Amino acid sequence: MYIAVAGNIGSGKSTLTRLLAKYYGWEARFESVDHNPYLEDYYRDIHRWSFNLEVYFLKERFRDLIDISQANHTIIQDRTIYEGVYVFMQNNKAMGHLSDRDYETYMELFEQMMTVVRQPDLMIYLHASVPHLVGNIQKRGRGYEQTIKLEYLENLNRRYDDFVFNKYKGRVMTIEKDGMDFLNNAKDLAQIIDRIDANLFGLFSDTRLQNP
Repeated sequence: MYIAVAGNIGSGKSTLTRLLAKYYGWEARFESVDHNPYLEDYYRDIHRWSFNLEVYFLKERFRDLIDISQANHTIIQDRTIYEGVYVFMQNNKAMGHLSDRDYETYMELFEQMMTVVRQPDLMIYLHASVPHLVGNIQKRGRGYEQTIKLEYLENLNRRYDDFVFNKYKGRVMTIEKDGMDFLNNAKDLAQIIDRIDANLFGLFSDTRLQNP
């Protein structure tokens, strides 16, 4: 199976991916952040480096998808190729950071990639408010993230909701992250695991429903 964890910057994707991989014995795949050669340049000059950054992420995520499609075991992935395209790339385009030429080239490349890969069996969407995201970003202390503007996070949140609820056609399980601490609260993690079990192995599904 192929499981994906989706969500905005600071929503807890990497943490949840690690916890679920450990619990189920799945292989975890994480996006290239610390080793991304464009990321610090991007946050210093978004307009100049947007295309370079997005193409790099697209390349890395496509490589992961090829590996996932050939695997004979379950893989859980921290952020998907779809988010890179329909959230981050679209946001950069709307903010004027990409030319029409670069955008068309990128989308043609993405569309070609989609002919040879499959979507996740389940996407887990971590929905969080901007104050919650800011708190997590400050807590983990990555220097290049401290300059992220609130407007940027707000725009990404809107695009995430539009992508998940209006555009994405696969199975989605939405988790309201505010007020939840699955790293330090075993009950919160257990609740998520129960819902995953119901979606993947149970007789019913609560896809697209939020936490009770």
